[in-house]
Amino acid sequence: MRIAIQHRTHYTYSSPAKSIMQLLRLTPRNHDGQNVRHWRIDLGSDGTLKAGEDPFGNLTHMLALTGPIAALEVTVEGEVETEDRHGVVRGTYERFPIGLYLRETPLTEADAALKEFAHDLTAGKKDGLERLHALLLGINGAITFDTAPTTSATPAVEAFKLKRGVCQDLTHIFIACARHLGIPARYVGGYMLRTDGMNQQEAGHAWAEAEVEGLGWVGFDPANGICPTEYHVRVAVGLDYLGAAPIRGTRQGGAEEQMQVAVQIGQARAQWQS
Repeated sequence: MRIAIQHRTHYTYSSPAKSIMQLLRLTPRNHDGQNVRHWRIDLGSDGTLKAGEDPFGNLTHMLALTGPIAALEVTVEGEVETEDRHGVVRGTYERFPIGLYLRETPLTEADAALKEFAHDLTAGKKDGLERLHALLLGINGAITFDTAPTTSATPAVEAFKLKRGVCQDLTHIFIACARHLGIPARYVGGYMLRTDGMNQQEAGHAWAEAEVEGLGWVGFDPANGICPTEYHVRVAVGLDYLGAAPIRGTRQGGAEEQMQVAVQIGQARAQWQS
């Protein structure tokens, strides 16, 4: 499948910023089952972009602008060719030992309630893949998708108490449970082509990958209760959202910031209206 993506992030400031620096993780790279046909970054303001890689092997661009800056728009767009690999991820850049992905972070810590939940879901299941599928379906059934109650800073334990959240929250819960069970797991940020015809979205997508003996890294999408398919486009990985966030940065001045995100995803033959 060939998937066309446009991801636009627009910032406005209540007073002009003196300078802005942002780290962009918005560029996918090739691996088995994913081939980037073309991709570009466009800026709505004059600035510099320096390409690089972060420690996890994600493609990055460092954006620097000097003010006064009243507004900023960053747009990425391109086409990615995908194949269904039944969730198995191969051909990726792997720079760290697997054990690193057992490390807890503030967003993926497991409290007593989460630990009990993980054990209840996987009781009697000794096979690692079977346990992960039990987590996948259990989290999908227990947590209601809701954009209202959480933010990018909400930890897994808080989202689990609420029993509500977005794909990021379900992914953090899955990672927290998997790591507690001794299974290395990591966060994946990317995109997903929806099958309900909703090409316009308010954000990208997130899911997890876990290390399975004999298979390697396997993806699990708890927000949809499935393993990633040809409808998923993988962009960046990290220990949690912060390590794979599409845009992180800092600015001098600018007072209050307002951000709007618009994502359009469709099959490449679709014609979009700007």
